[in-house]
Amino acid sequence: MKLNRKEILFNFSIGFFPILIFLIADLIYGAIVGIIVALVVGTLELVYFYLKNKTIEKFILFDIGLLVLFGAVSLVLKNDFFFKLKPAVLEFILVVVLAIHGFTNKPLLLLMGKRYMPDINLQPFQEKRIKLMTRVMTVILFLHVLLIIWSAEYAGREMWAFISGGLFYVIVALIFGGQWLYLRFIKNKVARPQAAPGEEWFDAIDTDGKVLGKAPRSHFHGNPKLLHAVVHLHVFNKQGRLFLQKRSEKKDLLPGKWDTAVGGHVASGETINKALMREAEEELGLNAIKAVPLFRYVMRNEWESELVHTFKIVRSGPFKLNSEEISDGRFWTLFEIRKNLGTGIFTPNFEQEFAMLKKAGLV
Repeated sequence: MKLNRKEILFNFSIGFFPILIFLIADLIYGAIVGIIVALVVGTLELVYFYLKNKTIEKFILFDIGLLVLFGAVSLVLKNDFFFKLKPAVLEFILVVVLAIHGFTNKPLLLLMGKRYMPDINLQPFQEKRIKLMTRVMTVILFLHVLLIIWSAEYAGREMWAFISGGLFYVIVALIFGGQWLYLRFIKNKVARPQAAPGEEWFDAIDTDGKVLGKAPRSHFHGNPKLLHAVVHLHVFNKQGRLFLQKRSEKKDLLPGKWDTAVGGHVASGETINKALMREAEEELGLNAIKAVPLFRYVMRNEWESELVHTFKIVRSGPFKLNSEEISDGRFWTLFEIRKNLGTGIFTPNFEQEFAMLKKAGLV
């Protein structure tokens, strides 16, 4: 699942709502009533999040503590300067969190995100983008903290209210709006992954098959952090023998090894079924319309990472082998295959998948 930075920021920004409520109540009824109303609002927030998530939101609890502390100090000293510092302290905590994530090797935002979204699975380019954004926000929000401190001492109440409250949301909106404009109209045009002439494009996906982006084939091979989809088709004959193809010596990966009857990548924007039909036709001249799905799994090695969609069909041939992809092909008895497992004549992926077929009771 993708990390949503807006959700993380929301948990910080809710701390500014009691301040806004305080200002309204203070103008009408005075400081004491304002602080009481702000505490009631903070408590209601705490109850709401508990009922929604069945857990106490520690950040809101901390925010209520700040309200009590700074409100009490301000009343005792009869000076609301300390109370005005509360938004600065709150935002400074956010700045520290952002700084740790953006300028150290500790992905603090991702760890916080896993608390709400335990199935987070980010691609490297997403992690890099988040790190860059946190650096920008760290600097901008730190300057805003200094501005809040200045306004608490020298600016009027109305000016302080805008700087410590409304301006925060304006800054956040400008940051995310600027990012959206950059990604929408600039980066996607000038920094799009470059492909060689005629090179295939694949979708970058998560383990659920959700599309996260796309890139040329060359960006996936040699980069196992990027996951892409492939299809495999096991072809059995009526006697239960399994057809295997021998990979062409021209292949850049595992040339000359015996492999699954049909295997190929899913093109960007292509459905799994269409990819299966296309690959079966291209490699064996086979109509795979009656193929049935078996299982789906993630295969990773030092070269690449694939989300493999595996199918089965019963056909006896004859097949029209693609000489560019396949140097030979024939039916093997299951005894022959078992006898040669581990000898190096099969691809590691086929041996892994053969074990899965055996576990499923198919071989």
